[in-house]
Amino acid sequence: MSADPGPTYDEELRCVAMGHRVIAGVDEAGRGPLAGPVVAAAVVFADADAAASNPLLNDSKKLTPRQRERIYDHILDAALSVGVARVEPDEIDRINILQATLAAMARAVDELDASPDCVLVDGSQSPARHFPDPKPHIEPIVKGDGRCLSIAAASVIAKVTRDRLMVEYDAQYPVYGFAGHKGYPAQSHRDAIAEHGPCPIHRRSFRGVREHCE
Repeated sequence: MSADPGPTYDEELRCVAMGHRVIAGVDEAGRGPLAGPVVAAAVVFADADAAASNPLLNDSKKLTPRQRERIYDHILDAALSVGVARVEPDEIDRINILQATLAAMARAVDELDASPDCVLVDGSQSPARHFPDPKPHIEPIVKGDGRCLSIAAASVIAKVTRDRLMVEYDAQYPVYGFAGHKGYPAQSHRDAIAEHGPCPIHRRSFRGVREHCE
């Protein structure tokens, strides 16, 4: 079995060949947790050399926390522009997690200093409805965080940003253990919700939380 080649700049170059000039990769972190925001990031690299300047850059799920922290800092230095946005639990409960994720992606693009004319999004769903007109060219790429360097970079930025937020929330709500599980449905987290009830950052529409809401 051949080794995983990791993400490349091929998708971005394909978009350049189509006539696009500024290509953003977009990904999110935090769809599955019971607590905390969903965070999205958008990353624009000036060229292939900048995108490939860190050989460890990969899908954030394939990196250790220490690697993600180091690569996070490298991305901020190497990228032409980075945008980050979050959707909080109350909005997630109001519009559902899918729409919240897509909205966060569109908002992350809006936070970029460089306005992209092409947006490559991890996954199979397009956030187009959340973009104002005129919309950029938007392409969902299934498993894009493992194929496309710009999306991989966005996955690292989103993951590190969200993990840091959950560590901050751990200090505010220590009984839930957010620093360890980052809000995901670990058994210790479920047990804490059952014992203490949900706190203000819990997603009250999610199974595992809503049963304990008054």
